[in-house]
Amino acid sequence: MKPSHWLSLVFLLLVGSVRAQSLAGIWQGVETDTDQPGASWPSVMRVQSGKGTGLFGVLYQEATGRPGVTVTFQIQATRTARGMRLEHGRKLDETGANPFSYWCEGIIIFTYDSTLEKLTGRAEYDPVGRCDKGTYTLYRVKLKSAATVPAGAATTIRVSGRDVRWYADAELKQPVTSGNEYRTKLSKTTTFYLTQGYYPTREGAVVPVTVKVSGTVAKAEPKPTPAPAVAPTPVDTARATLTPPATDTTRSAPAPILSDKSVVLPTVLFKQGTPELLTDAMPALTQLAAELRTRPTLRLQVAGHTDRIGESKKNQALSEQRAEAVKAYLVQAGIAAERISTIGYGDSRPLYPSPDVRNRRVEVSEVR
Repeated sequence: MKPSHWLSLVFLLLVGSVRAQSLAGIWQGVETDTDQPGASWPSVMRVQSGKGTGLFGVLYQEATGRPGVTVTFQIQATRTARGMRLEHGRKLDETGANPFSYWCEGIIIFTYDSTLEKLTGRAEYDPVGRCDKGTYTLYRVKLKSAATVPAGAATTIRVSGRDVRWYADAELKQPVTSGNEYRTKLSKTTTFYLTQGYYPTREGAVVPVTVKVSGTVAKAEPKPTPAPAVAPTPVDTARATLTPPATDTTRSAPAPILSDKSVVLPTVLFKQGTPELLTDAMPALTQLAAELRTRPTLRLQVAGHTDRIGESKKNQALSEQRAEAVKAYLVQAGIAAERISTIGYGDSRPLYPSPDVRNRRVEVSEVR
């Protein structure tokens, strides 16, 4: 081939590689403007994949140094050879507005760096007030090492992002480490909850990253120790009794799911846009069924929830289907159907800013 043909082929391969990368996720960073030195607008962009090359989601921004001044836009975007082209949609929410304030709207062209999981954007705004252009720098947290590791083996877990903090719980009460790498040994599938300290906002994102484990941890065989010689002790057969073996108190039962308040079922999540349970949901549902068997008079309400993405009417129907999916599982496990009622709340009660996988959940509560 001629050199020009080789260059064309390389370009097509690079374009295909970029387009193959999904840009869905939570991006966090900042907007700046060279015409306004010192000014910045911390930003969180939550993106979902649509049909074809389409993308949609929300863009949240704050004004540095002006507490309470925020805005949330609906956004639409399409993939490009180097990233994506984004357009502002309708304004979903605004706080701290006054007759002289405004937020810039227009088009943002993003370039995607797959190594750093970074979006660099150049904004061309509609001419309103001082709006003309802006620069975005956004990062997302993404697992960059193996998604499955051997049980008990020393493993380095690597993620992308800026100023990453790791936690063992979604409430961020159990810090684990910080940075882009974590050296550890895992004995079971583990979910970490990660945040970025790069231009944090009130809508700061928590990104769950799950690392699966294959195999089991090999137990070392103890070396046999010769028993010392002991003189036999006479047995008083008149008082000899059988003593039950000591109870193993080192193994505690899993914490009960049911309580006096509404409880979010742990790990019961659904595939996006469907009532299909993920495999990670099964242990919690099996435990719930076991608890219901030990309390045969208890009646249960199952409430389904969705993420706040898409049409509200469809989300309402989906939440009802998700509650019914949990009920069907429990009935199949031997729980009487008349003991279980269901309800769907659609996207009206998110626990986290959307889109977030943890909003696709089920809550259970005792019916009194």
